[in-house]
Amino acid sequence: MQKSFLQKTWVVAGIAFLCSALWGSAFAGVKIGYELFQIVSADWAAQMVFAGIRFAIAGVMALVGGSIVAKQALIPQKQTIPKIGIISLFQTILQYFFYYIGLAHTTGVNAAIIVAANVFIAILLSTLVYRIEKMTAAKLFGCVIGFLGIILCNLNGLKGGIHLSFLGDGFIFLCTVASGFSSVLMKKYAASENPILLSGWQFLFGGLVMFAVGLLFGGRMEHITGSAIAILLYLSFVSAAAYSLWSLLLKYNPVSKVAVFGFLNPICGVCISTIFLKEKDAFHIFTIPALIFVCVGIYIVNHKKQNA
Repeated sequence: MQKSFLQKTWVVAGIAFLCSALWGSAFAGVKIGYELFQIVSADWAAQMVFAGIRFAIAGVMALVGGSIVAKQALIPQKQTIPKIGIISLFQTILQYFFYYIGLAHTTGVNAAIIVAANVFIAILLSTLVYRIEKMTAAKLFGCVIGFLGIILCNLNGLKGGIHLSFLGDGFIFLCTVASGFSSVLMKKYAASENPILLSGWQFLFGGLVMFAVGLLFGGRMEHITGSAIAILLYLSFVSAAAYSLWSLLLKYNPVSKVAVFGFLNPICGVCISTIFLKEKDAFHIFTIPALIFVCVGIYIVNHKKQNA
């Protein structure tokens, strides 16, 4: 019953949209967190400490919640530990290592467009490398339409031209590649493992590694207030809830059917940043057409003829 329910297109769409809204709110949440903890943009070590604590707490949240639902402690078996380590390497450690360094050396617009490419990468990996599903013209066309929506959403920021750098845009692209691998690996491993167990333990392990690396390079979080702790806990909840739900969708659905909803993340981020950060320039005349393009792309990829 759970399997068939989670395979229904409207259920996938609803859960994926919720995940996108949560991840979209994280863009604003991280900015607010940096302000409250007084972490400057150039202090990547402190950002690693911040991220490490966030993901470690997210791991605990996911494991506690999953254990309550399963009515037993989610303890990994010996054969599961290497899978957790591999997913953690791509989903948490490499992805956010490249993301935080890359973001400090490129524009938010460039980063948003490059990160959106993770949808292509996840689908290409699942079809051409791991051969979990078949590539179709509709999947490719739907991704192109969705990606055009992301470009439209960021069109204002492109007026000054695109200036690329390896340390900035190159690292963001590597972050995107890591994200694509994590989606496909989660799909592969979740076929025989509890996806909540995998997501919870990979967050905990990856968070502790990031925390240790940040501390090693002098990162500190010394300005601690009640508001700062509250936003940190919220961001941890976002990671725990969104990635756990996303993992469940990947377990029971083709990667392409789920991954294409990732195009909603930056648009949700724009809308939420406009509301909570008062970034009025973020929401512009192209935002609504961009959302339409993304929705059309999602529809094309998830059309019932493609679900076979």
